[in-house]
Amino acid sequence: MPGFGVYVHVPFCARRCDYCDFATWTDRHHLMADYAAACVTDLRRRYEAGPVPSATSVFFGGGTPSLLPADLLVGILAAIPRTGDAEVTVECNPDTVTPELLAAYRAGGVNRLSFGVQSMAPHVLAALGRTHDPAAVERAVAAARDAGFDNFNLDLIYGAAGEAPADWRATLEAALALDPPHVSAYALTVEAGTPLARRIGAGECAAPDDDDQAAKYLAADERLTAAGRPWYEISNWARPGWECRHNLLYWAQGRYVGIGCAAHGHTPAGRRWWNVRTPERYIALIQQGRSAEGGHEVLDGPARHEEAAMLALRTRHGVPAGPAAEGLVSDGLAARRGGRVVLTPAGRLLANEATARLLGAHTSA
Repeated sequence: MPGFGVYVHVPFCARRCDYCDFATWTDRHHLMADYAAACVTDLRRRYEAGPVPSATSVFFGGGTPSLLPADLLVGILAAIPRTGDAEVTVECNPDTVTPELLAAYRAGGVNRLSFGVQSMAPHVLAALGRTHDPAAVERAVAAARDAGFDNFNLDLIYGAAGEAPADWRATLEAALALDPPHVSAYALTVEAGTPLARRIGAGECAAPDDDDQAAKYLAADERLTAAGRPWYEISNWARPGWECRHNLLYWAQGRYVGIGCAAHGHTPAGRRWWNVRTPERYIALIQQGRSAEGGHEVLDGPARHEEAAMLALRTRHGVPAGPAAEGLVSDGLAARRGGRVVLTPAGRLLANEATARLLGAHTSA
């Protein structure tokens, strides 16, 4: 197996982005200390209950983990036994990054950061409901380097209303000028119930355009690859050797545990579980000595095989070559790489269709 991961969900935000439907809250800051204590208690109980390996990767996501006081975040991290070379990532909003925060992270064992950049065009950031500006990104990256962080990711989003192709190209160039080892780029999606969905429904702004997003994806892939950061998953590019180990574990159906409200866990046997959604319920259940699990599912053999194929096809490693993949190759959606079949750029744009065709061929065979 590829290792053992721990995901810690930090559900606090200063402001909810217009496109976000994650389990985050802007009015629960008073819960931070109790929430961090509940996470530590949850971790200790899990390790006391049975053999749990040392983590090879830890990921603090949210929400805005960098809003949590550094001593609370580092306290949670200290409760996680880790291998000596474990990757420890914290997602950061550029607005919340300070030299003091980063120094505390570094001293506490954090060795990787992921900055929510989204765009380097001010009017696009405004359309997304983001509060930072491009200068804040530059300051945050400079502060990270000063604190000793050489491993960091820049998260980008393309396809927002008012984002011209030139804006996206400028964002890519500005991001690369910061010399990130890793870049993630995601197409803007409209989730029901979000401010963005309401604005689109009211005719206040246009919905993302599929053709526009496809062109921007191809532009990102071409530019990032040319800059020495080839793709390794549909939405992720990195210098060789700088891939996110925690995400690789997800895509390999590895073992990970979820800590905090709404966090998910997974076992190699195919059991997937998730915690209750709100921080209040999570804190209360942990304080009562009860499980915070809100539900679970178990994938049987065929379903697990299908998930494995879907995840593998999204990565540069692809799937084993065989009759089921020949149609993808002949249609230009995939190419042979040794004994495996890997999606082409055109195939990545149609990854869901390619997966459906692959699995349909397996089912009919």
